[in-house]
Amino acid sequence: MSSKNNVKEARAGSLEVTVHEAQTGAPASDGMVSVYRHPGGAGSFDASSWAPSGAMPEATAVTGGTGQATIANLAPGSYVVVYEHYPLTAPRLVQIDGGCRAVVCFQLELKLRAELSYETVDCQSNTCSVARVSDRVVATICFSGNQSDLKPHVRVMPAPGWIAREGDPYVLSRVVRHAGPQQFEAVLAFARRPVVIGGAGHAAAAAAPEPGIAAEPGAPALIGIRQGFVADERTPTPISGSIGVSLTRTETEPTDDLPLWTLIRNSTDAMSFSNYLNFMDALFCTPGNRGPGFEAKNKLFEQLRQRRALPFNDSDAYRVLKVATEAFVMVNCGVLSDPMRFNPTEDQAYLDRRDIPATPDLETTFNADYLEETVDGTKVLPYLAIIRRKLPDVPIHLLRGQEGEADLCFGIVQQKLANPCLLELIWSYWHEEGMLVQTMNAITQRFQNVRALGRDDPLANLEIDPLRPLNNLIWGYTQDEQHRLTVVRRNYEYDHHYGVRLDGKAVQHFRPADTRSKFLEAFHYLLRLCTSFYRQDDDTTVKADAFPVLNGLKEVHLILSQGAHNQFGDLPSTARIEMLMQQWMLARPEFREFLPTRIMVAYPEPWMDRVDAMKKLQGWSDTSVMHFRSLAMFGEQVLLSVRYGAWSDIYEPTQAFNWARFWRPQIQGYIHAYRAATGVDLTVDARDPKAEGTLPSILLRQRLDQQARMA
Repeated sequence: MSSKNNVKEARAGSLEVTVHEAQTGAPASDGMVSVYRHPGGAGSFDASSWAPSGAMPEATAVTGGTGQATIANLAPGSYVVVYEHYPLTAPRLVQIDGGCRAVVCFQLELKLRAELSYETVDCQSNTCSVARVSDRVVATICFSGNQSDLKPHVRVMPAPGWIAREGDPYVLSRVVRHAGPQQFEAVLAFARRPVVIGGAGHAAAAAAPEPGIAAEPGAPALIGIRQGFVADERTPTPISGSIGVSLTRTETEPTDDLPLWTLIRNSTDAMSFSNYLNFMDALFCTPGNRGPGFEAKNKLFEQLRQRRALPFNDSDAYRVLKVATEAFVMVNCGVLSDPMRFNPTEDQAYLDRRDIPATPDLETTFNADYLEETVDGTKVLPYLAIIRRKLPDVPIHLLRGQEGEADLCFGIVQQKLANPCLLELIWSYWHEEGMLVQTMNAITQRFQNVRALGRDDPLANLEIDPLRPLNNLIWGYTQDEQHRLTVVRRNYEYDHHYGVRLDGKAVQHFRPADTRSKFLEAFHYLLRLCTSFYRQDDDTTVKADAFPVLNGLKEVHLILSQGAHNQFGDLPSTARIEMLMQQWMLARPEFREFLPTRIMVAYPEPWMDRVDAMKKLQGWSDTSVMHFRSLAMFGEQVLLSVRYGAWSDIYEPTQAFNWARFWRPQIQGYIHAYRAATGVDLTVDARDPKAEGTLPSILLRQRLDQQARMA
């Protein structure tokens, strides 16, 4: 009999510990439980004064999801079981018998609860104490006893959707989105409390759990809390009368190239004939009406005036006109000219009309974010920075002299890299197709007493009064013919830049070495893509797709960059100077007397009615020069934005999206003017690739032949 008792005592026992909240029965998971050996019996144990000795605990365990932990292989004897988390809980003495399982239950006296209240949409208390859809449910977590002592050791982890109130993590709220049964859920994390060893009053390091225990040492114990409620549907409020519903266009965001487009628009506007006419009047006729920027142009005019000369008698009036026009173009064409052409009020208003959000300061964005600095410290446009990186071995040379003469040494002209002249030769092409140059040529032929071909000369009665300055101007203009560009020179460059050319006897036997044969097709396809984009963008139920526009921009940019060689930059500025002078002379009041102009037609520029009058006299095209002027003005702005944008390195559609919106007036104005001049409509759904790819000069010739047949 005694041998059996010895075997029973030698067998190990086990301990099962459960931890629950006393009122709700919610289990405490991940709670650390330590077991200490107690040498004495039950009579020597006082829970209120007991403290562990310096020895490590006999065993530790972590409660699982049900709040239960099991410790096996305990030798028979007395043990003290300690729950090591807040709230403070008295340790328990338990007797372990060999081969038996003892059970210890910790009931946490928290009186844990969630008190729910309801608020209406305007944050007023809901007196019905019933949640309704769109109300806000407020859950307040409460404990028993002194909550201020316990709360610093408890962290609240609410279910998704519940938001803690600022300054009080125990008050959480959520808006009711639907009707039906719902509940508030949260998990409370109770910190592990320090253990006093031997009554010394200092904290002991947490004992490491046994191998296989999932919780990390020092991890908090978790207790869940739930409180259900039922939400009702909100009673609908009847609304009478008219109800307005509006949709807005697709939102976009500002991009760094917005300042460049703004500079292009402002710079080309500064180069307009109206500004040129105002400058000439202020310089020669009305000095008191000098506008902004006059001093810079006047200073350059005085410098050039000392260096330009003509080897003809009595040609000083024309010489001064030529010098003043050159000064006007040189000052106004640079994109990075100081001061830059930003006008914050007008620029912001333009962007607002295009539904494009503006950056706070376009000039700061342009200088700090858009421009790139090369290795030699020159700030350039991103497109030109790409070109500069292709030529790292080529040095930069500064300009010298009063006129900015280039250094004769091998290198890159710094001024042309850092401050390119914003001119496009397409401006000159469309004015030439509008018969501006031919009108001036007809007048100079008659001035030289050369009879026009045919039986009757429509200018036979044109007499230039020798007593007025127009006579002297035309004399100098006629004598300076050998110093001006010929139609053949311009025609070859039109073809090199854009693959377009003039039609007529003066440009026969045309033999170009390098032509942009794909430009016209690519450019018209881009305009057609923009038309489709605008239809989508105006539909507030559709998000417009700008990827096709981006791809079209890449294609046109590539073709334009291939034509930027030979006379690029020099011939366009020379052609612009010569055609501005032609416009200015045609705008003289004397021509209103010499040519049968139509006074009641509201032309935007005074030279235009003279050209249309000449076209009527000569039997040329009856399409108004106003449409060709629109093609020149809008085409230049659009192509400058394509040429100088770094489109080859852009892959997000946002910039193309903004580009299409920014240039919408110019693009749609160009499309309309092209239809009026050539008869080809780029907005119709049914494409006509053959007509769209036909040279404008051929289309104009066909319309002229049709006009002659119908006369």
